[in-house]
Amino acid sequence: MSVKVENTENKNEVKLEITVEAKVFDEGIKKVFNKNAKYFNIPGFRKGKAPMNIVERYYGASIFYEDAFQDVASVAYDEAIKSEKIEVASRPEIDVIQMEKGKDLIFTAVVSTKPEVKLGKYKGISLEKTEIKVTDKDVEEELNTMADRNSRMITVTDRPAENGDTAVIDYTGTVDGVEFEGGKAENYELKLGSNTFIPGFEDQVIGMKAEETRDINVKFPEEYFSKDLAGKDAVFKVVLHEIKTKELPKIDDEFVKDVSEFDTLDELKADIKSKKEKQNEEKSKAELEEKAVRAVAEVSEVEIPNGMVELELDNMQEDMNRRLSYQGISFEQYLQMLGKTVADFRKESVEPAKDSIKMRLVLEAVYNDAKIEATDAEVEEKIKELAKSYGRKEEELKENEELVNSVKANIKSEKGIALIVDNAKIKVVEPKEEKEEKTAKKTTAKKTTKKSEEKKEDSEDVKKEKKTTKKTTTKTTKK
Repeated sequence: MSVKVENTENKNEVKLEITVEAKVFDEGIKKVFNKNAKYFNIPGFRKGKAPMNIVERYYGASIFYEDAFQDVASVAYDEAIKSEKIEVASRPEIDVIQMEKGKDLIFTAVVSTKPEVKLGKYKGISLEKTEIKVTDKDVEEELNTMADRNSRMITVTDRPAENGDTAVIDYTGTVDGVEFEGGKAENYELKLGSNTFIPGFEDQVIGMKAEETRDINVKFPEEYFSKDLAGKDAVFKVVLHEIKTKELPKIDDEFVKDVSEFDTLDELKADIKSKKEKQNEEKSKAELEEKAVRAVAEVSEVEIPNGMVELELDNMQEDMNRRLSYQGISFEQYLQMLGKTVADFRKESVEPAKDSIKMRLVLEAVYNDAKIEATDAEVEEKIKELAKSYGRKEEELKENEELVNSVKANIKSEKGIALIVDNAKIKVVEPKEEKEEKTAKKTTAKKTTKKSEEKKEDSEDVKKEKKTTKKTTTKTTKK
């Protein structure tokens, strides 16, 4: 194999011309044939028993080229990148120059390379750390959440449906008297006030009684995902079969014994507070670390190639697709609900993608500049954790070079962040919400004080006026 490398007209981009010997490509073709031979059915031969030259003559010599190229070219490309020590930052754009049996395989690969970072100041930067305190209200909210998880649904028969109830309904929707797809259901459990239906629908169910039938008039939003229904008036015939409401348990010592390992409410409250303090500290630490890297990124310069951005967008799209699949929604359905396309998603994600790339590159520049390394013991410990987490053998993970390099990079990143934070000038501040709440309370207190003072002044004026009137009256009497 031979490789030629040249810079393209674009910055941070190279073009590799890779030549693979004919015999290597021919061997690749044979491997593809052997893998797929059992599927070929050639007249005069038992299925899967026709020799390679007969199959090529019957289907054409190029039948195995594409699969053979995928196998041979991917190996050749990886070897070329390693031999030329190119730090690739994008997917390669492949162009086949020559691909024919008995001849050298020649193809080009255009890739973006990792850009150079002009690193700014990363020691002695100023940062603000948010200190999130746990209040009695936070503890009460957690207790209420626990009570809600242990609640039970009961049927209500002595009143109409109210906001917060769950209404068991049948409904049939029509537009201009014609039923539409997805507009019909039976025994649907609708949480009133959840705003899961078209605006105005749930408001009109409130007040209905069990077994009552009602026509509900609504209008689909202009931005509704179904263009056939967007902006149109609709009528839903609704039958309410049952009204359900939550019955919450009383939060006392008996409740605590049922839902936790504690015996008293005070013990549970103390445990909740302790756990929340730990969570808040972890959250505060994570926010501080992100601020630290972002602050260094803001004073650093880097020109990010388009190929690198496209790869990041691909990864963001795959990540979104994976997370949505856990909720039983496809990426396409998600976009349809938003009235957007894949192109819209990628366009809106360009700046966040660039931001993410820059922070990663800057952090890498920090740990390289500070000559930070991952020790063998640290790598060993991390791989041990991963092996336990994945249920795999440590030796098996150690053989994965890509995984080991990723582990090393993560360790160096963590050390790099710690370096920035440890050398930063940190000011502890209150959360924005708490600050605004305190300011509002102070403002209210000032207004109350001012009103009290005004009332006091008015009262003093009245007293003075009374005294003056009294003196005048006395003088007049004497005369």
